[in-house]
Amino acid sequence: MKNQRFMSVLIGFALLSACSSDETTNPANPGTGGTPPAPSGGSGGKASVTGGTSPTGGNPATGGTSVTGGSTATGGTSATGGSTATGGTPGASGSGTGGASAPTGGVSGISGGGGAPGSGGSAGGSTGGGGSGATKWLGTWTASPYPAPSDAQPPASLSNSVLRQVARVSVGGSQIRVQFSNLSGNGPVNIKSAHVALCKATPAVDGSIDAATDTAVAFSGMESVTIAQGQEVWSDPITFTVPPLGTVSITTALGSVPSTLTSHAGSRTTSYIQTASTDVSVANLTSAQKTDHWYFISGIDVMADASARGIVAIGDSITDGRGTDTNRNNRWTDILAARLQANPATANVSVMNQGIGATNLIGTGTAAEARFNRDVLAQSGVKYAIIYDGVNDIGGGASFEAMKAAYDKMIAAGKAKGVFVYGATFPPFGGNSYYSVAHENVRVQANTYIKSGAFDGYIDFDAALTDGGNPPKLQTTFATWAQTDGLHPGPAGYQKMGETPDLMLFTK
Repeated sequence: MKNQRFMSVLIGFALLSACSSDETTNPANPGTGGTPPAPSGGSGGKASVTGGTSPTGGNPATGGTSVTGGSTATGGTSATGGSTATGGTPGASGSGTGGASAPTGGVSGISGGGGAPGSGGSAGGSTGGGGSGATKWLGTWTASPYPAPSDAQPPASLSNSVLRQVARVSVGGSQIRVQFSNLSGNGPVNIKSAHVALCKATPAVDGSIDAATDTAVAFSGMESVTIAQGQEVWSDPITFTVPPLGTVSITTALGSVPSTLTSHAGSRTTSYIQTASTDVSVANLTSAQKTDHWYFISGIDVMADASARGIVAIGDSITDGRGTDTNRNNRWTDILAARLQANPATANVSVMNQGIGATNLIGTGTAAEARFNRDVLAQSGVKYAIIYDGVNDIGGGASFEAMKAAYDKMIAAGKAKGVFVYGATFPPFGGNSYYSVAHENVRVQANTYIKSGAFDGYIDFDAALTDGGNPPKLQTTFATWAQTDGLHPGPAGYQKMGETPDLMLFTK
């Protein structure tokens, strides 16, 4: 069954190479849009943005929680609330194999459940890992993996090179594990060695590390590991203290890598490549080549208190952060994570961003409904899902009925796993080529449904960003960035979005 799941993953991903690296190449709409490929397999829905009518779901539940407003604190790091592992040493009953995580369902469809990522060399114990039952693994950072497109290839070969990549966690702790992914590869990935360290550069992160924190990563007790085609591995648990909102540098000495690279092109963060090297502990890769993409890394878990819980945000480039500042970690999910940490009641709630630019709600491959199991339900400690996806479907002509069917499927899958599923409304896109009277009508229909009570609650990004005009547009302050396009917010818009969710949603 593992091999079957991985093959379905590969089928879904293999045909994505025609996608842009992160965003469409349409100059009017850089960041979202474009018609995704139509890979075979996966669960229902259309493979293209043209949509078409899908079966509608049942009658939505009445009621629902409106979540506009709420606290607007955006910064600060709270030291309270389960940021460190408080339980005993993780149980030794885990396989310690560093094997593939193989979440049920993969990216091929929603049906079939999810579950926590496979142990992959982690400790045994309670759900998601843990030992005594007082602690558990909690996802604190993610990057959804997919094939690196032509415009997201590294500037130098990754084979026999050192690759340093930087990721900011949400919840901190004193023990972590790292997931490496080869889901999209057409051959094995050989990791000779890997280290983690803190990057303390501020306000923008860079390629430097605090050498005093440099720590080796092991895989089943071994320094090296080979990740088979179509698989993912978790490192062994690493004794490593990272503060809430801390920045982790993951430095990997690679051997051979496949020609098709598993990546997350929209990193908004610079990675550093030192060719013909194996030195993973160098304090600063001053002569390294740079690229603003991630390769092979797809998750960081922290050992957290058993009461800790995770939020996964799934969406397109507006969740992925197009329009934010490179190396500044100011996506709307980053702003939300900071607010959660500043609030004692939610300081043990993590945020995992699973946005992918230029993707859809409906369909296979990287469409949200196709990857909902792996990217949301299979994440460690997930308790809340935020679905903010569908503007590319609207721009491509999808019907409201097709969007509703995808929403209903994802809501049902989340509820079956005990996950609260929240919807987020679409801000206006007047002034962008996506705008037409017909597309605006679908946006209004979708927003009405999101607020109807069908979800467990909603976040009203539309109300937060609209100028209220006819046709409505993003407020100028919120729309402004280097490539203002009327669709993607700029940094001020992402700040406002991160301030919008009511934190009470994440105390249920």
